Amino acid sequence: MRFGLFVPQGWRLDLVGIDPAAQWGVMRDLAQRADATDAWESIWVYDHFHTVPVPTEEATHEAWTLMSAFAASTSRVRLGQMCTAISYRNPAYLAKVAATVDLISGGRLEMGIGAGWYEHEWRAYGYGFPSAGERLARLDEGVQIFKQAWTTGKATLDGKHYQVNEAIVRPLPLQEGGIPIWVAGGGEKKTLRIAAKYASYTNFAGDPETFTQKSELLRAHCADVGTDFDAITRSSNFNTLVGATEAEVEERLAALVARLTPYTGAEGAQQHVKDLFRTSPAVGTPEQIIEKLAQVRDLGLAYAIHYFPETAYDRSGVELFESEVIPALR
Repeated sequence: MRFGLFVPQGWRLDLVGIDPAAQWGVMRDLAQRADATDAWESIWVYDHFHTVPVPTEEATHEAWTLMSAFAASTSRVRLGQMCTAISYRNPAYLAKVAATVDLISGGRLEMGIGAGWYEHEWRAYGYGFPSAGERLARLDEGVQIFKQAWTTGKATLDGKHYQVNEAIVRPLPLQEGGIPIWVAGGGEKKTLRIAAKYASYTNFAGDPETFTQKSELLRAHCADVGTDFDAITRSSNFNTLVGATEAEVEERLAALVARLTPYTGAEGAQQHVKDLFRTSPAVGTPEQIIEKLAQVRDLGLAYAIHYFPETAYDRSGVELFESEVIPALR
């Protein structure tokens, strides 16, 4: 199993209480710490503009700006977004941005891409909120543009949603064959079919039942479109909290509830933590997490990307995960 680490960027209210002027330093230091250890293959950010679980005026740092900054301030870890919303940027422009970041990084960029879902920020930024079908159609066309741009240096597409005519994307990315594409989402009829056609990586839910179901659907789509299912690396994201004891795990969960309560109210904070953390396979003691993640690994999960809500304030959970969990699963 391979491992990626989310760097807090504010989207999940994970930089509150830190002066905005100091937030880049916190993010950079965490990125450089991950870069300096072989525990993590990659670091990740989310592509969002408004905070969750509720929109607030707290900072949310922009994903592709961070990609460029991390590219220049790290030297080993790969760099990803989970996941870029195709409609937030013209895909030919985004192909150019990504190629530039790949050069700055020395060929370490991943392209996490999806249809987008957060209606509040879509409408606030003037993007409207098209139907799911249209958002997915844009995703399909956008990935076609990426593939052309990164392999030929030009892109031409007369699509329903995007039209480009010999758009020049030079220089090419450093990575031979272009930047690896991660198609994120578990939509059974369209998203997984797009992944079967174009993706090097997929990303969908990591509980055993859902992971198995989505994997079999992906396999069927690959057979239908004529691609190699075994060539696609399957990944999942995990909300992660680890403690040496169950009591310590509860302390960490309580600290998260306390941080969220001023924004969501006590009941909302408790519900958020219940829904996203108490049911996560990556919350518990090292032994509990190893047992649960090993089960999904044995079902074909090859890449786990972990979000620790506390890393801007407390690195002890990450350190425990690095020393106890990763060696057991790798």
